[in-house]
Amino acid sequence: MTLQGERSDIAAQLIDLEAALRQLDLWSDRPPAADAMQSEQPFAMDTMEFEQWLQFIFMPTLYQLLETGAALPERCAITPMAEETIGKRSLPAESLMATLRKLDELITASD
Repeated sequence: MTLQGERSDIAAQLIDLEAALRQLDLWSDRPPAADAMQSEQPFAMDTMEFEQWLQFIFMPTLYQLLETGAALPERCAITPMAEETIGKRSLPAESLMATLRKLDELITASD
C-alpha cells in the first residue's frame, strides 16, 4: 500500500473513532481545562479520562501529522489502555476497541 493510502486509512479510522466515542456518549463538547492538557503523564491519566485524551490529544495530534505529512509514530499501542479504562465500564465498547486495534495496526505498520 502507498504511504498516501495508509494515511487515508488512518484518517478513516479516526472518523470511525469519533463515531464510536459519540455512540457511547463519551464525546465531549467542552475541552478539559488548559492545565489538564499540559500533563506529562502517559495518556494524561492524572488530569483527564482516557476518552478525553483520545478526543483532545491523540486525535488532533494524528490529524496534524496526517495533514502536514509529518512522520507518524513508529509504534502505536493504545488499545490495551482503552481496555483497562473504557473496557472495564459496563458499555458496549466492542466497536470502539475494534477501531482502536485497527489504528494501532495501521500506525505501527506504516513506514
